[in-house]
Amino acid sequence: MMEKKLRQALSAVQKPGRYTGGEPGSVYKDPALMDCRFAFCFPDTYEVGMSFLGMKVLYEVLNARENIWCERAFMPWVDMLDEMKKLDLPLYALESKTPLNQFDIVGFTLQYELSYTNILAMLELSGIPFYSKDRGEEMPLIVAGGPCTCNAEPLADFFDAMMLGEGEEQLPALCDEVIKAKKEGIPKEELLRRLAKIKGVYVPSLYLVAYNPDGTIKCVTPKPDSGAPELIEKAILPNFRHTPLPTNFTVPMVGAVHDRAMVEVLRGCVRGCRFCQAGFIYRPMRERDADLLDSSARDLCRNTGYEEVSLTSLSTSDHSQLEPLLDKLLTWTEGKHVNIALPSLRIDNFSESLIEKTTRVRKSGLTFAPEAGTQRLRDVINKNVTMEEIERSCTLAFSKGYTSVKLYFMMGLPTETLEDIAGIAETAQRVVDLYYQNPGKAKGRGVSVSISVSCFVPKPFTPFQFAAQDTMEQLREKQQYLLSCVKSKKISVSYHDAKISFLEAVFAKGNRRLSKVLVKAYERGCYFDGWGEHFKFNTWCEAFRDCGIDMAFFANRPIPFDEITPWEHFGYGVTKDFLIEEYNRAVEATTTMPCNKKCSGCGANNLMGGGKCVAFDQSRVH
Repeated sequence: MMEKKLRQALSAVQKPGRYTGGEPGSVYKDPALMDCRFAFCFPDTYEVGMSFLGMKVLYEVLNARENIWCERAFMPWVDMLDEMKKLDLPLYALESKTPLNQFDIVGFTLQYELSYTNILAMLELSGIPFYSKDRGEEMPLIVAGGPCTCNAEPLADFFDAMMLGEGEEQLPALCDEVIKAKKEGIPKEELLRRLAKIKGVYVPSLYLVAYNPDGTIKCVTPKPDSGAPELIEKAILPNFRHTPLPTNFTVPMVGAVHDRAMVEVLRGCVRGCRFCQAGFIYRPMRERDADLLDSSARDLCRNTGYEEVSLTSLSTSDHSQLEPLLDKLLTWTEGKHVNIALPSLRIDNFSESLIEKTTRVRKSGLTFAPEAGTQRLRDVINKNVTMEEIERSCTLAFSKGYTSVKLYFMMGLPTETLEDIAGIAETAQRVVDLYYQNPGKAKGRGVSVSISVSCFVPKPFTPFQFAAQDTMEQLREKQQYLLSCVKSKKISVSYHDAKISFLEAVFAKGNRRLSKVLVKAYERGCYFDGWGEHFKFNTWCEAFRDCGIDMAFFANRPIPFDEITPWEHFGYGVTKDFLIEEYNRAVEATTTMPCNKKCSGCGANNLMGGGKCVAFDQSRVH
């Protein structure tokens, strides 16, 4: 019956390849021989999820175990969603077509706040109750990981366990506890107590949250006799430098957003941009060995047939062995016509050598991220990039034949003024002028400068977690002012929907009381909220109003330094005192040096045993 319904559904949708499985690199095992079956769920479309490196890493880590089978599931697009509901077809894993409610563990990765309602949709399609308290012993364990777990509270009521930090060792440990519990026949309640003893595993049901009359958090405490820690400290991979990379990607049947070989060259970042959550929660920065990266990239391209390898990280050009690594890669990539992509180059590290080495096969697009339009505001956010460096990099690019540049900025940053907004247009105009002043520019071709402007969203575990987001009205006024400042047809401007960014901020800084809003909004038709054509802002406003919750309380209100945040019981290494210090330095427009030049004592290195920071001394990374 399942197969018949699936065939009927696939015949009615636009891209059936999203739902068939069978891709090269997929792993198949005998379910009868498995001690643990794990469904890795990505709460967005197949094309988005298959671009996610974390899924590829953990898919290979789990499937390397003979007794564990990890399979994949994605959020069906609206046409397939309608067919599945109409046919009563449960959501299934691509490899075995097994419904999710028959797995031992169903795990979601939390990459983006506006995918939260998709999680509810996937649970409902699977016949799994939303709330953990409503799920009996026969139901799978529902777990989550990923960057959004650094404030797990808006989703805490839905999950049995949430994993903070790096999952390469943490996730297999969780699976082992589930296997042990199955063999011993212990109830879920006892299993959850055991899981809470794994470093970085947060079991929400073992904690009590008390509120002050004004709606702020009074305290978050473990339940008596639960054995749960007061502070859940993130898991961290102890031997990152020599930890193997995946070499057998599942190659998508339908083109992924980023369909290429990817190797993670480093984790974390030394820069300390004060708006960047990833730069703080993945500290300390650790590199992988250049020889390991080279051999892994070669094996990955050989096994998958990809003709582009991306050196992936938050700031690839900060790898201390980047130039030698590129030289190693070029010994085989050029002959095999494999392109090398560096998607996260810094303006201040852009060089003639990098251009020469990364354009041997083909020239990729060129993107820089000044983030702010004036030097004052770049200092506020600790970007540590000057206008002279922007000009030097663009001039170099133009002399090497580039005729288009994309510039990323943010709008609504703390202390921002209209002068800073005008500075965005002035920066773009300066880049246009540089092109025509450059004698080495491409002959007979004009220049194109694209400005992409996102709305600042304050995020937990950053110095700007204490800042209020601009109101939607303020952001829209700034967007219109930016458009009025652009005078050249050589410059194009795109910007984010302020409403979407507002809701993102609400859930980024929200507490457990938001779970009922999520359910109410989903029941009224909200899902694929990150997709503009499906975003129902008025419906969201109604759901918040009916639940008696003020959205602005989370997004547009500054957080006093002494307030207990919804994420206060999580430890990502970086201390609150350091974040406060950095916020105060931001207000003064004072910069902080990168970690590899001077240790600022953020606290993250205590995760690695203390002492001299590994970001400052990579020789300490085993």
